[in-house]
Amino acid sequence: MDAPALRLTGIDKHFGPVHANRSVDLSVAKGSIHGIVGENGAGKSTLMGVVYGYHTADQGSIEVDGKPVRIAAPQDAIAAGIGMVHQHFMLVENFTVLENVLLGAEGGALLAKGRARARAELERLAREYGLSVDLDAKIEDLHVGAQQRVEILKALYRGARILILDEPTAVLTPQEADKLFELLALWRDQGRTVLLITHKLREILAVTDRVTVMRQGAIVATRETAATNREELAELMVGRRVALRVPKGSAAPGAEILRVENLVCADGRKTERLRGVSFAVRAGEIVGIAGVSGNGQSELLEALAGLRPIAGGRILYKGEALPAPGDPARAKQARARAIAHVPEDRHRMGMVVAFPAYETAILGYHDDAELAEGPLLSEARATARCDKLMGQFDVRPADPRLKSGKFSGGNQQKIVLGREIDRDPDLLLVGQPTRGVDIGAIEFIHRRLVELRDRGKAVLLVSCELDEILALADRILTVCDGRIVGEVAAAEADERRIGLMMAGIAA
Repeated sequence: MDAPALRLTGIDKHFGPVHANRSVDLSVAKGSIHGIVGENGAGKSTLMGVVYGYHTADQGSIEVDGKPVRIAAPQDAIAAGIGMVHQHFMLVENFTVLENVLLGAEGGALLAKGRARARAELERLAREYGLSVDLDAKIEDLHVGAQQRVEILKALYRGARILILDEPTAVLTPQEADKLFELLALWRDQGRTVLLITHKLREILAVTDRVTVMRQGAIVATRETAATNREELAELMVGRRVALRVPKGSAAPGAEILRVENLVCADGRKTERLRGVSFAVRAGEIVGIAGVSGNGQSELLEALAGLRPIAGGRILYKGEALPAPGDPARAKQARARAIAHVPEDRHRMGMVVAFPAYETAILGYHDDAELAEGPLLSEARATARCDKLMGQFDVRPADPRLKSGKFSGGNQQKIVLGREIDRDPDLLLVGQPTRGVDIGAIEFIHRRLVELRDRGKAVLLVSCELDEILALADRILTVCDGRIVGEVAAAEADERRIGLMMAGIAA
């Protein structure tokens, strides 16, 4: 038999008192797609960080193609034929695609020759693998699906035979995810190996050959994918039975809380992104916005939260027109009037990763009188508020002084969501609430959103996860090309009907 593409033996890793990996043994067959699942904080990303050279194991060994290797830095991993695509892309936004691929692999002092060689090779790879992207476009001008293609091209360009993908579909539409999985299957058929880290069990069951489950830093099971199911994997991940669909009674809509009339909005390049959007949200209901990413959902949320100017139309809250979005004071006024906002991208807009958790937990509310001690912010009071929030929202570890960036993605999301829900808003604007979040945390977050609705609050939900929209929304609005192309009650909705509307086809 061929040696495994990758073998880990006795990998152990501590970060201070945190035992992130506990004597992990893992064997990944050559020419396979191997899934790794587990709750946020289970040790998946740490383990892959050891494989890719971001972390050095305290104990243990690594073999690639049957040969021992020492991986002390990413350069060692790349030299061993290992590539990695991270959940949060490692790209320089004001560089072009070509410049990002060349960064660290310039090929000598004469950049012109290196650029010419790289351009020819990237054009070949793009044709072979269907990874079309404009090599001269700046990263900041590309949508997230194209940015991920750049990350994959970087790995291919560096000769990766083993590709690690960390939550690869967290920022992709279903259509983009399908294209990615077609690419992974092509890779496998060519004899390459893929390690797929994801919390999406449906994807694991659809595309992997084997799946390994981690919990609390250790491997608890490895299964042939064909011999397992979502329920077993979820229970192995969490250590208890998990509700894969949160129970939800019928809505009891009340007074109209939000009304949007003929809203027109442009993006940073003055391209019109919303084209006469109108809808309403009432107390005691969740209204879901479905659509392929990039069809105006992001601009809609930002305009409603007061973060983006509008070119036409108006926004009414409880019957009164809100001040023009884009005014620096507008977002603060919205918070004062019980409008809360959970942004789509928690790293860019929801938190400061270098801040301790207690500071992230009060962002936007830091001038509350109860947090003050004289003219200054009381660190003790802010820490106490965060400690309470962490208990209510099951944030792990419950350490208010830990840097925000040190928490797993799911726990970061709980901090941001908890901060906003803790204010008891009358209107919650929430974008991608479970992006990059594990199944246990998804269940928790969904329950909190339903509880908010059942307390008579209005919730506007934007999500690229059609399953999430179908599970949570009482009414579903579908956007395409900046317009609302359909509305359907949740009881009458299904994936096919919504999918056709997402494509701009009336259903």
